[in-house]
Amino acid sequence: MEIRLLNKTDAPLYRALRLSSLKTNPDAFGSTYEKEVNYSIETFKERLEPTVDKFVLGAFNDKGSLVGIVTFMRESGLKTNHKGNVFGMYVAPECRGHGVGKLLLTELIRRAKNVDGLEQINLAVVSDNISAMRLYKSVGFQVYGVEKRALKFKGHYFDEDLMVLNI
Repeated sequence: MEIRLLNKTDAPLYRALRLSSLKTNPDAFGSTYEKEVNYSIETFKERLEPTVDKFVLGAFNDKGSLVGIVTFMRESGLKTNHKGNVFGMYVAPECRGHGVGKLLLTELIRRAKNVDGLEQINLAVVSDNISAMRLYKSVGFQVYGVEKRALKFKGHYFDEDLMVLNI
């Protein structure tokens, strides 16, 4: 398994996996397949342009297929730039349970520790996503709150657990 920064040349692979994630687990993300399927490849390229405060990691299997993704983004406000956030964490169903998610998060945390002035990483996870909760806790994230009815999709509400990792 290779974990590396994605860049604009990876946009077609990233787009395909991102859209798959939104179809496979629509209740796990704030966005929707119906919205992002209309995004241009340029939009996906822009997402993948890494900076010191934002990056997307990809997990590639032995055949060179992109099988996992996760995004880090630092807060930009003067009073909040000590925090970063995890977004869009996804591992293809056929690769789950094999440590891919843990490899992605471990690398994200390693890179985030090098971001000057960063003190904590936050994330939100749908409360009934037990496997994701277990994964996040395994790398040190702790629940600090619950947002009731955080997401609404097709008439159903989903609570989200708010988690933090102090680095």
